[in-house]
Amino acid sequence: MSHIPQRKEKDCLNCGTVVQGKYCQHCGQENVEPKETFWHMFTHFFYDITHFDSSFFHTIHHLILKPGFLSKQYMMGRRASYLHPIQMYVFTSAIFFLLFLSFFKPDNTINIDLTTPLSKERREKIKNTLIEELEKDTANQLLKNQISRLADTAKVKTMKDMANLNIEHSNPISINGKEYNNRKEYDSVQHSLPAAKRDGWFTKKVIKKVIEVQEKFNENPQEAANALLEAMLHRMPYMLFISLPLFALILKLVYIRRKQFFFADHGVFTIHLYIFTFLWLLVVFSVSKLSDITHWGGLDFLIFGLFLLLFFYLYKAMRFFYGQGRAKTIIKFLLVAFWSLIMMLILFALFLLVSALIF
Repeated sequence: MSHIPQRKEKDCLNCGTVVQGKYCQHCGQENVEPKETFWHMFTHFFYDITHFDSSFFHTIHHLILKPGFLSKQYMMGRRASYLHPIQMYVFTSAIFFLLFLSFFKPDNTINIDLTTPLSKERREKIKNTLIEELEKDTANQLLKNQISRLADTAKVKTMKDMANLNIEHSNPISINGKEYNNRKEYDSVQHSLPAAKRDGWFTKKVIKKVIEVQEKFNENPQEAANALLEAMLHRMPYMLFISLPLFALILKLVYIRRKQFFFADHGVFTIHLYIFTFLWLLVVFSVSKLSDITHWGGLDFLIFGLFLLLFFYLYKAMRFFYGQGRAKTIIKFLLVAFWSLIMMLILFALFLLVSALIF
């Protein structure tokens, strides 16, 4: 509540309703003077922040220590003392992904070995490509040196040796027994085929993307892998958001005989579970980072224990919220865990495909 003087007039400035107390019974706006000093504005802002903080930590306390309690309270209509699940989800997910994307760097995650020796067939293909390039630029000494080294089978050549050549079409894409160097060549082959034998829309999209990536990253698969991972990571919030109703649907099907639980109830339970998971993952990542710095083996056991904690939390939350015995809850817990794993794998594959097509 603000310390701004109350208005003598009883008409709400927001909706026009006759106010019977300090707040409008129709829209909830406080009936105070519209003119306020900077100090009033600052104190009102401070109150809102501290009120949010107190509600947030009060809610977090019950979320962590009492699995399923908040969902049960929400279902029973006891909501004023806690943050709304949606508001809390948006806040915690924003903090989680902000920290996650700040500290989780793709460059340090995927390492592709470029020191593997080239096969005999691969060396021959690259050599022939270099010879074709040399015909276009006969004075290119770099090409002459590389052709000479490739011809000398006594010298080992690796992908790393080829990475900085920047040779056009040095690695053609082989699809269905045919090789394509660029999109124009692929389109030309497609136009030459009868309509019935041409690739479908989706197949064309995938092949053209593969060729585009090949042309862009050429002999540097490390850079391509990092770019794909980064694109995937930035789409993780969307994937998790889409998985929310799907996880709630799994709960709905598993508890289909419990008619007192509506889909929205399963949704609220899912949101609270995801919020706890965000907080739990932040702890896991912090311990993992500490393990990388200190190299203390005991922290690896702690990380394993934290993973087990998440499953135990889900079991306890299901048992409290749905109110069934241990045996039934364990069986349904296993069903939920299995089908949610399948669901997440399918979503991950779809988002990986989308990321590969548009990154």
